Amino acid sequence: MIKRIAQTAGFSGLLAALLLTLLQSLWVSPLILQAETFEKAEPVAEVHEHAAGTAAHTHDAEAWEPENGWQRVVSTTGGNLVVAVGFALMLAGLYTLRAPTKTSQGLLWGLAGYATFVLAPTMGLPPELPGTAAADLASRQMWWIGTAASTAVGLALIVFSRHWLMKILGVAILAVPHVIGAPQPEVHSMLAPEALEARFKIASQLTNVAFWLALGLISAWLFRRKSDGQYHA
Repeated sequence: MIKRIAQTAGFSGLLAALLLTLLQSLWVSPLILQAETFEKAEPVAEVHEHAAGTAAHTHDAEAWEPENGWQRVVSTTGGNLVVAVGFALMLAGLYTLRAPTKTSQGLLWGLAGYATFVLAPTMGLPPELPGTAAADLASRQMWWIGTAASTAVGLALIVFSRHWLMKILGVAILAVPHVIGAPQPEVHSMLAPEALEARFKIASQLTNVAFWLALGLISAWLFRRKSDGQYHA
């Protein structure tokens, strides 16, 4: 079983990570590079985050960052691969508890992953371009973790519970972090134009949807082939 989970996670994570890197290189990265021209024109360091779920960081004259081109692509690919394999391990582990009877069910698992780790957190903390003011990093991380956990539990109760009271409880748990509200900066400001910010948010959401749907579909297909004895390493 461990070998089955590892093989499913390894192959599906690799393929989904490559897809995500391709989409980011074609659509998301050009927007980030464009925004960085506004940020680097400012003499002071700015704290920002490049995408939903990533840690904020500070640019200054001494900080190292990958050069545009192969360094940035390799760095992005490596980060995507680690994240994708981690999420794929989670999905494969869940499949051992509730195995997909059809490959298409992987799309539903993928949508659940997207809702848990992207959609729900970005309702309060949308993806931000470089040069955008943000609240305290620790506060944002705690809210992000709490929101993801609440969404996972809430969705599980809604989908898998048979009693209507448990389903209502699931809806209430989904709403808790949004009622509390995400931490916000004292003053909202950004260096990039609003039109660029809007395009970046759309691009980030759509690339993440594609990533999660691919991860769910590929992982379900591989897991089912292994269970049928048709897939061999």
